[in-house]
Amino acid sequence: MSTLTLDAADEIVDAALKRAQSLGKAVSVAVVDAGGFVISVRRSDGARPLTPDIARAKAYTAAVMQRPGKMLKKWQESQPVFFAQLSQLPGAALPIMATEGSVTIKKDGEIIGGLGIAGGTADEDQQVADDVLESLGYELEFAAWGVAGTPTGTKQSGTTENGATDNGTTDKGA
Repeated sequence: MSTLTLDAADEIVDAALKRAQSLGKAVSVAVVDAGGFVISVRRSDGARPLTPDIARAKAYTAAVMQRPGKMLKKWQESQPVFFAQLSQLPGAALPIMATEGSVTIKKDGEIIGGLGIAGGTADEDQQVADDVLESLGYELEFAAWGVAGTPTGTKQSGTTENGATDNGTTDKGA
């Protein structure tokens, strides 16, 4: 079983802050372990005051839901009451945020944590997260909901976890 060390989390945070700075963005970055517990959070100079909390919630979502926030958006849109209730569960430490900039950290096929970026636009937060994890050798492919073991970007028809019919398209760009 792999774990996400403090050194690895700091490497991700450092790389994310540098990548965001190259885009001219002041962001906050959070890394959590597979259980959603904080390993590292940093706010760059000039980042808005709420961005550390938003980054933590994004990282938490990616870890405990075991999928990037971008993949969760359609599910959230189809079942908003369900998603609203997730944050109210007794064990929920933070709100569930199905949005860009919330990326599951996966290595050797195993989910080991979550990364949250907050401070840019949704697309910028996602770009920073994807660029950093890819450059550090983490995996960015995840099975579509309800299609066990089939990575995103492949075609497979069936029924999704939320009961919707999957027409063979998957959510790419997670």
